[in-house]
Amino acid sequence: MKQQSSFDIPAVAHLAHLTLTPEEQRMMAKQMAETLVSVDILNEFSTSDKKPTSQVTGLHNVTREDVVEPSLSTDDVFKNAQRTHNGYFVVPYVFE
Repeated sequence: MKQQSSFDIPAVAHLAHLTLTPEEQRMMAKQMAETLVSVDILNEFSTSDKKPTSQVTGLHNVTREDVVEPSLSTDDVFKNAQRTHNGYFVVPYVFE
């Protein structure tokens, strides 16, 4: 097995916009080390004789055709709206 890399957990947390307590940082460091051990184990297997694939189920496009169908009228869409303006819903401001 390869030697484990160390991570600057506070820097990674900062990049991810996470606020971690010292205990959470220790737990994260432990989990990252365990993840690297798992990846090292997987790296021990040879895949050189395997063909690359990105689709393993054998299924092909399972989405439906994009068909234009009748829809609600504008009056029906806005029927239960509390407020509208020029064809748009008016909602409370959510940012400070």
